[in-house]
Amino acid sequence: MQSSRTLAIPMALALTVGITAPLQADTLRIAIMGEPASLDPHKISGTWENDVVGDLFEGLVTEAADGTRIPGVAESWEISDDGTVYTFTLRDDAKWSDGKPVTANDFVFAFQRILTPATAADYAYLLYPIKNAADVYGGEADVSTLGVEALDTKTLQVTLERSTPYFLDQLSHYTAYPVPSHVVETYGNEWSRPINMVSNGAFQLQEWQSQTRITATRNPYFHDADNVALDEVVYFPIEERNTALNRFRAGEIHIARDFPTHQYDWLMDNLPEAVQVAPYLGIYYYAFNARDGHATADPRVREALSLAVRRDVITDQILGTGEQPAYSFVPPSVNHYSAPTASFTELSQEERLQRAHELLQEAGYGPDNPLELMLRYNTSEDHRKVAIAIAAMWKPLGVEVDLYNAEVAVHYSDIRQGDFDVARAGWIGDYNDAQNFLSLLESDVSNNYGAYSSPEFDTLMNEAANTQDMDARAELMAEAEAIALEDSATLPIYYYVSRNLVSPDLVGWESTIEDIHRSRWIRFDH
Repeated sequence: MQSSRTLAIPMALALTVGITAPLQADTLRIAIMGEPASLDPHKISGTWENDVVGDLFEGLVTEAADGTRIPGVAESWEISDDGTVYTFTLRDDAKWSDGKPVTANDFVFAFQRILTPATAADYAYLLYPIKNAADVYGGEADVSTLGVEALDTKTLQVTLERSTPYFLDQLSHYTAYPVPSHVVETYGNEWSRPINMVSNGAFQLQEWQSQTRITATRNPYFHDADNVALDEVVYFPIEERNTALNRFRAGEIHIARDFPTHQYDWLMDNLPEAVQVAPYLGIYYYAFNARDGHATADPRVREALSLAVRRDVITDQILGTGEQPAYSFVPPSVNHYSAPTASFTELSQEERLQRAHELLQEAGYGPDNPLELMLRYNTSEDHRKVAIAIAAMWKPLGVEVDLYNAEVAVHYSDIRQGDFDVARAGWIGDYNDAQNFLSLLESDVSNNYGAYSSPEFDTLMNEAANTQDMDARAELMAEAEAIALEDSATLPIYYYVSRNLVSPDLVGWESTIEDIHRSRWIRFDH
C-alpha cells in the first residue's frame, strides 16, 4: 500500500523532556500521518487510512498483535485439495455495529462492489486471484460471474483462478473487508459518513472533523468486545512529524506513527522507552514516467538517473535510523524470494557517473540541450531533503530539476494521472510475498504510477501466477524483476524501517514487519 512516510523541520528543544500522564486512561490518541481520502475500504490505498479503517472493520481473516493471521469474521475454513476453492464458516456472533448479523451475502456484496468498474477502486487488482475478477473489473464479464458465492447466510465460498499461496494473507487486507449491504444500498456513496456508517470491527465511527480528528468508540456488537480494553480511539491527521513529536512529548497523543529522523539520537538519549524502530516490509523509490512525451520514457535516461544516485549517502547521512540502500525493488525480507540486484552495483561511483554521462549523450542531452525534469514529492521535510540531495547528485550530469510538492492525497492523485517526470513513492507490503511489490510494475495496474510496460515482464509474472511450485515461482518472479531493473523501471532508493513513538503507559503494542497495529490489542498499563 502507499506509504506516507514523512519527516518535519527541527523541533524546539525547549519543551520539557518527558511524557505527561494521559488525559483519559480509556481513550487512545494516535497521530496518523495524513488526512484519509475516505473511510470506505474500497476508496482508500494508504497506510495512514489503514490505521483507521482496520479498527473499524474486520475481514474473514485478521491480524493478531504480533502480525500473524488469525480467524476474523470466519471462525474456520476449508481449502480444496487443488488450492482453488475456499469455504469459510462465519462466526455466529459476527454483527454490524447496528446489531444486524454479518452474513455471507455481505461479503459477496463487498467483493462484487469493489470489482465493479464504476467503483473505480485503485486496489481492486489485489483480488484478481478470484475467478473472473480481472474480467469483471475490466468490464468483460458480468459481476454475477465472480467466483464468490453465499452457500447460506453463514457459509461463503470463494473460487480462485488458480492456487494462490498468499490468498489467506490477502483476506486480512481492507480490500477484502465486508461492507454493510443494507447501509450502502440505502445511502450510496454517503454510507461512510459518520452519521450513516455501520462497521463490524472493534470500533465504530463517531466523528470526523476534516484535517482535525477522527473519533471512534468501542463497538458493543463486536464479537470480541469483552476483550477490547479501550473505550475510544481518536486519530489526529498530522503530516508534520515535528508537530506530532511535540504533541507526543506534551502528552496530547499516545502514539505517533512516525518521527523526525534527525531527532533519532536525541530521542534515544531522552525518550528511549518510547522509540520503536524495526525492520519494515517496504520500499522508498522514485517512479519514472514512461508515458510518451516524457524524457524518462527513454530507458537510457532512466538508467543514467539511477546510476548517479548515491543511496548510501541518503541512508547514512540524511536519514540515519537504520534504512538500507535499495538496489532491487523487492525488499530483502520478503518470504521465499531472493531478489536480483541492479547490474551497476559492481561499478565504482566514478564509473557510474561516466556511464551516466554516456547514456544521456546517447539520448541527445548535453550542455546545448540539458535534461529538464519535474520531480514531485508529497509534503514533508524528509522527502524534501531527499529530493534536494538527489537533484544535487544529478547536477553534474547537467540535469535541471524543478521540485514540486503537494499534500499526500493530492500527490498520489496527480502522479496517477501522469503529471510528473519523476515522483517520490513508497510501497508497504500488503502481504509478505514478492508478487505484491512486482505487481506494481505490471501493465495497466492503477498503482503503476509511471505506466511502465514490458510484455516480457508481464508474461513472466503471469507464468509465476500459474506456477504452483514455490521455488519455480520465485525464479520466474526474480527473472521478471531482473528485466525491470535492466529497464530502470523505477529508481529504488532505500528499504524502510518502521518508526513509531509509543507511550510507555501502553501495553499490547508489538513491532511487526508490516507495522500493522490494531487498537483492539492495546490497553493502558494501570
